Amino acid sequence: MESVLSEVVALEDLKRFEKKFNSEQSSGNVSKGTQFEYAWCLIRSKYNEDIKKGIDLLEELLTKGNKEDQRDYVFYLAVANYRLKEYEKALKCIRGLLKTEPNNTQALEMEKLIKKAMQKDGLVGMAIVGGMALGAASLAGLIGLAIAKSKS
Repeated sequence: MESVLSEVVALEDLKRFEKKFNSEQSSGNVSKGTQFEYAWCLIRSKYNEDIKKGIDLLEELLTKGNKEDQRDYVFYLAVANYRLKEYEKALKCIRGLLKTEPNNTQALEMEKLIKKAMQKDGLVGMAIVGGMALGAASLAGLIGLAIAKSKS
């Protein structure tokens, strides 16, 4: 799991998926697969701005995917937020995933790593006492909306 969190995308891979994404975007029809692949590359970038762009693409996909796709999108949103040290947002994503899949071993392991990072940075108390930030609340709303859409 830690390798997933620390892996950095090769520049040539990022460029290849960016080119494919931009090509489809210019033709007016970006497939979910292409958008996800590009977002996946972006969240593995060593640059925070790329990671943020990947988050935006994944959040956009949340409303478009089926339940299995949404699980992947939410998991990678957690990874991206973890990489940005936005542990509260990452934890919110993982807990949302665990509500629907309480035995998801990948999500359980990710939750442990997020809590460990929060303890290391002294953020656990803030997360519990202070609640989640407005951004995390809106992300939770998106996740809830996406999950509700997939059930209907």
